[in-house]
Amino acid sequence: MSARDDRMAPRAVPRRPGERRGLAGTFLGYATLIFFALVFLYPFVIQIANSLKTEPDAAADPLSPVPHPLTLDAYERVFLGTDLPLWLGNSLLVTVAVTVARVLLDSMAGYALARLRFRGRRAMFGAIVAVIAVPGVVLFIPKFLVLNQLGMYDSYAALILPVLADAAGVFIMKQFFESIPVSVEEAARIDGAGVLRTFWSVVLPMGRPALITLTIISFQGTWNEFPHSLVAVQSPGLFTLPRGLADLVSGSLGTGTQYPLKLGAAVLATIPVAVIFVVFQRYFVRGANEGSEKG
Repeated sequence: MSARDDRMAPRAVPRRPGERRGLAGTFLGYATLIFFALVFLYPFVIQIANSLKTEPDAAADPLSPVPHPLTLDAYERVFLGTDLPLWLGNSLLVTVAVTVARVLLDSMAGYALARLRFRGRRAMFGAIVAVIAVPGVVLFIPKFLVLNQLGMYDSYAALILPVLADAAGVFIMKQFFESIPVSVEEAARIDGAGVLRTFWSVVLPMGRPALITLTIISFQGTWNEFPHSLVAVQSPGLFTLPRGLADLVSGSLGTGTQYPLKLGAAVLATIPVAVIFVVFQRYFVRGANEGSEKG
């Protein structure tokens, strides 16, 4: 190689100390995220693994992520030896009814508080915010007394009607509707649209990010709702999935740990929420990005 070729050959550029520290910080950040991800996911791995074990294997080594031998006996016992299909049906009925009602009622209430001018509007919004701050356990006895006096105790109405509206959902929808330019509604009114038509045809479609968020939160919250079912029903035929799982954990099927049976039922209870989140995730992210661009 000639001297000229040697001069023209690319030379390695030494990294600056700041770049090295940046790479080290990036590596440390990813390592930390991976560590906490494993810590978060490991209980789910243990849950699935134990549901596929035999009773002696789960009792002897419950923290092992490898079932030995692998069996589906726990899932067979869950379906044939418990009322899981009934609990699933009750939970599905209550969750769908409450989610649809919350999305509709919370969006209407949020729009009214954000756009309509009426006496006591600020006081009403303050009361809604105050309700969010009240611990749910404080309302157990009053809720039971009201349901009992109205003759709704131990019925599907008791499971659904008291939770049709949600203060947090109203707050979310109000804050989002206030971010929409008023000029959009003014243009609709110039075209002859009334308040209801403006809300339903113009404003509500623009609220897709908040609606998707509210749908996911409402479905997950209602599907996992346990305290309300304690004060609303007592008949086994009206148990929702969380109430039925609590009955299993308390040892209703006999003595012993019964880890495969209990964790198998827990896996089945997790699947619907996971499916809903996976289905709506891309719409949720896309809607959130659109909402930030509008803001």
